[in-house]
This record gives sequence, structure tokens and C-alpha cells, in this order.
Amino acid sequence: MRAQTRLVLAISLDGRLAPAGGGPAQLGGSGDRRALEQALAWADGCLIGASTLRQHGSTCLIRDGDLLDQRLSQGRPPQPTAIVVSRSGGFAAELPFFAQPIARWLLLAESGPGAPGFERQLPLPSWGQVLERLAGEGLQRLVVLGGAQLAASLLTANCIDALQLTLCPLLLGGEHTWLPATALLPEGLAGWRLEQHQDLGGDELLLHYGRVRPA
Repeated sequence: MRAQTRLVLAISLDGRLAPAGGGPAQLGGSGDRRALEQALAWADGCLIGASTLRQHGSTCLIRDGDLLDQRLSQGRPPQPTAIVVSRSGGFAAELPFFAQPIARWLLLAESGPGAPGFERQLPLPSWGQVLERLAGEGLQRLVVLGGAQLAASLLTANCIDALQLTLCPLLLGGEHTWLPATALLPEGLAGWRLEQHQDLGGDELLLHYGRVRPA
């Protein structure tokens, strides 16, 4: 059995992750932050693309005391394991990420020496195989934090089970859509069911969608 995956993103009304000029996205207000931390509290691990990590310099952490207490009462570590997905490694040692109080794993799509600062380093032969291995390692619930290429890779492999999208009241334009136009999705991936929606305040709307799989 493979790990469950939930793609968690804050997007503009026109489906963008970042302004047209690029750079780190600063979408989402306090309601979105709470929804993000709840997703992290649910998860055993979070998948982060190498480009996203380099842009932001760090990953998201659970700060809410109630959520931290909840995880500790369940015998779980305070933060989910951060799993960085990279072609061949190579990160600046001074990134704040390497000082954050988290376990750090590295998934390498290509063989190579990897990078220091990670407790575990695993190959990425295919998403199906990796998600089965992660589940076997105890990481049975994963959030996917971006970016777009990582989301497209998992969707193309038919390996996203749920979508958690915060719709933000912005029109940004540009090319930085949350799913690249070049993504070739498998047949049968188009069906999704709205499972929950929530007004987050600040004109933001949280949408939870689950896969509609063939009988």
C-alpha cells in the first residue's frame, strides 16, 4: 500500500502560484495559514520541490500550540518529516531550512552524491515505488507543498489523492500556474468531488476535493 497524498496550495482566482514576475509566492492570509498547519498536523511527511526550497529558503512549520500538543499526545514528532525532491541534490548550506527543527530526507531522481544536511537519502525510480517505500517507513500520510513541477509530476503519475486549495482574491496573470500547460495527465484523472468548503475570512475560500475513482 502506498502513502496517501494531499496537494496543498494557495492560488489566485486565475490559478496562479506567484506574480507574473516570479519569485516566492506570498499568497494566503491567517485563515490559509491555519488550514496549512492543520494539513501539516495530519501529515507524517511533506514533499517539497528543490526549486521551491531554494526560492523560499525554508519549509512551513506547525506553530499552533494545540496542533503541536495533538501530535505529541499521539506519540508523533512535533513536525512532519520534510522530504525534498531533487534531480541531483546541491543546496546552499546556509539555507535556513537546515537549521529548522525537523527531520530532513532527500529524494534523488538521478544518481549522484546528493547533499549534506539530510538524515536519509532515497532514490526516486518511480512515484509508485517511492510512495510504497515511504508508507513502509511509517510516512503514510503526505502533504505536497509544491511547486508546480512537483505537483505535475505526481498528478501525471496518478499519485495525488486529494486537493486542498485556498482560493485567494487576486488576479495575477503570467505563466506561473499551479499546473503547467505542458502536464500530460493520465486518462481518468479529471474527476474530483468537492468534500468540504470553508470561508477562511479575508475573502479567501478553502476547497477540499477528493478523487473520483472508477468503480
